[in-house]
Amino acid sequence: MENLVQIGGRRETAPPPRQRRPDWLRIRIATPERYREVKGLVRRLRLNTVCQEARCPNIYECWGEHGTATFMILGDVCTRRCGFCAVATGKPAPPDADEPAHVAEAVATMGLRHAVITSVDRDDLADGGAGHWAAVIRAIRRRNPATGVEVLTPDFRGVPDALDVVLAAGPAIFSHNLETVPRLYRRARPGSRYERSLALLAEAARRRDAGAYDGVVKTGLMVGLGETADELHATLRQIRDAGVEVLTIGQYLQPSRQHLPVARFVPPEEFDAYRREALRLGFRHCQAGPLVRSSYHAHEHVGARLRDAPPSAPAAGALAR
Repeated sequence: MENLVQIGGRRETAPPPRQRRPDWLRIRIATPERYREVKGLVRRLRLNTVCQEARCPNIYECWGEHGTATFMILGDVCTRRCGFCAVATGKPAPPDADEPAHVAEAVATMGLRHAVITSVDRDDLADGGAGHWAAVIRAIRRRNPATGVEVLTPDFRGVPDALDVVLAAGPAIFSHNLETVPRLYRRARPGSRYERSLALLAEAARRRDAGAYDGVVKTGLMVGLGETADELHATLRQIRDAGVEVLTIGQYLQPSRQHLPVARFVPPEEFDAYRREALRLGFRHCQAGPLVRSSYHAHEHVGARLRDAPPSAPAAGALAR
C-alpha cells in the first residue's frame, strides 16, 4: 500500500528517508546559563518564540551566546499550512491583550538594542492582526526607546490599510519573507501568493522612498527546496527591483517527514556566490549561508543607516557556519 503523508495541505506520497546532513550543517549544542535565563523568561511571560516553534538551528547560539530571541506574537497556531514550516496549524485563540506589555518587558529585561518580532498568519482576524502588531511595536518603543524594532510580518492577505497600521507604529525594519521562487509557491506556500508578497514589499519601499516610512525594507529566501539557479537569480532581480534593501538566504531544513523534503544541501561556496550576486544587483546587505535565518545576527547588519550607505564588500563573518 502506498505510504501517504500530509504536505502543504495535500495528501502526497511519503518522501524517501531524510538525507544525512553534511558537515557544514553540524550544530554545536550547548545550554549555558544565559540560554536557561532566556528560556525561563520566555516561559514566565507566557511568550512564544519562532526560535522554538520553527525549531531554529541557531537557538543555542542566539539564546546562549547573544541573549537574543525572535518573539512570535498572536499565538502559536497558524491559520495556514506551509509545507516547510513546523508551526502548528489550526484555529487560533483570540489575541492576548497582555502580550504587548509582556514582549516589552522581555525586551527590557534582556537589554536588547535590537528586537525582532514575527507572528503566525491570522487570516481569522478582520485586520490580519495588524492592530495587535502596532500595539506590540508601540509598547516596546515606550518602554525601550533606544531599542530598534524589526518586524517580520505575514502578508495580511492583502487587507487594505494593514501595512499603513504597522508602519505608522514606527518599526526600524519592515521585513516580509518571500521564502522561495514563484514556481514552488503552490506546493510550499499554498495559502500565499508570490505576487501578493512581492507587492507588499514594493509598497513598503514606495512609502519609504516617499518619506512616509523612515526605515529599511528586508526579505528572506530559502534554498534547497528544488529551485534552479536561474529561478533564484531571476527572483533576486525582482526583489531588488521592488526596492528591497536587505536580503537573507539560508538552507531549507526539513522539520519532519510530514514536511517537504530537502531537494539538496547547498554548499557554502554557492551561498558566497549568491551573496556576491545580491551585492552586484545593489542590495545594501546580504547575509547568506547554510544556517542563516531571517533574524540571524540581525542586530549586526541592519539599520536605517543602510539606506544611505553605498554597496560594499561582504561584511566579515557574513557567511554563517
